[in-house]
Amino acid sequence: MTRLGVIGHRGYVDAGLGDVLRTLGRIAPTLGLELFTEQDLLEEGAPGSPLDDPRALDALLTLGGDGTLLRGARLLQSHQVPILGVNLGRLGFLTCTPAEQFEESLARLAKGDYAVEHRIALHATVRDATDTPRQEWFALNDVVLHKGGYARVVSLHVSANDETLARYSADGVVICTPTGSTAYSLSAGGPVLFPTLETLLVTPVSAHALAIRPVVLPADSVVAVRADDNPEELLVTVDGQPGTSFSSGETLIVRRAPNGIGVVRFPGSSFFNTLRQKLGWGGLPQRD
Repeated sequence: MTRLGVIGHRGYVDAGLGDVLRTLGRIAPTLGLELFTEQDLLEEGAPGSPLDDPRALDALLTLGGDGTLLRGARLLQSHQVPILGVNLGRLGFLTCTPAEQFEESLARLAKGDYAVEHRIALHATVRDATDTPRQEWFALNDVVLHKGGYARVVSLHVSANDETLARYSADGVVICTPTGSTAYSLSAGGPVLFPTLETLLVTPVSAHALAIRPVVLPADSVVAVRADDNPEELLVTVDGQPGTSFSSGETLIVRRAPNGIGVVRFPGSSFFNTLRQKLGWGGLPQRD
């Protein structure tokens, strides 16, 4: 019996979530799947027992979009089990399968007919002015330090392994994994990195200098960011979710997490095909 965790976004109830949950309840017993479902979905009538201990799972099913898969990754953290992402939204860049292929995909998961892409993750810590850790996070995509609601650049000092990398006058800075290179970093002008690479990427956001460019670092780098005499409206966001406020004198430290995440991929899927379909990547269109 495979212990399958189930999480989802209730905002997709009108976008096929209910149909997927009904299909899941119907076929899970025939596939040898024991379901453990988060409370929000149980309240929607989803099948399964309450999901209390992610460490007891053999696999995780996420129903929604990329944000739901990222939430699943944070839920698992150091517990390495494959994540099957079902896309009910618009982009679905990280997810593995569309809703219309859900039944087939779940059967393949139950049979072990899939590959696992191993993705590195991030561990981030904010240390206060006394160098005491006050908050920490796990992230699959990125950690961002950025300004709040005021219209001027901020001054940031960024170092890697205690060596100064740059002093940015910018709207902020993104530290991301290769998985996160196609998220906020891409919008800020960062490069696309193949998701299974083991590197870190530092991308300034709207830097006020022509010579400032993104930097790719070894995966064992420890990136530290300090703010120089800025107002207190600086914010840390983690995988697009609110983290904490950030003040002058504090330090944001980002390093590779001890354990990464495994994302389910089926034979025949292609990262570059996903880039073309989801992001319009590939250059000029073909001409007749």
